[in-house]
Amino acid sequence: MSADINNVLDSMENALRLQIQANAERRSAKAEQEEKEFKEKLTRAYTSKMELEGKVSGVKGAQDAVRRDQLMTLMMAGF
Repeated sequence: MSADINNVLDSMENALRLQIQANAERRSAKAEQEEKEFKEKLTRAYTSKMELEGKVSGVKGAQDAVRRDQLMTLMMAGF
């Protein structure tokens, strides 16, 4: 009888260990997936930022060119 109880307890203990291990593996996989998704979001945000900065630079360059042309026109009109 004692051996039967020990076998049942050992079986329950092993089942509990396996369940705890499976839960830990699921949490780990979920954390890895969340980290991957976060890194992808950061990459997309960085790419968007760089694209916006490029467009801003282009607009500023165009504005500077217009001001330069206006200045040249004013300087030529003064002569």
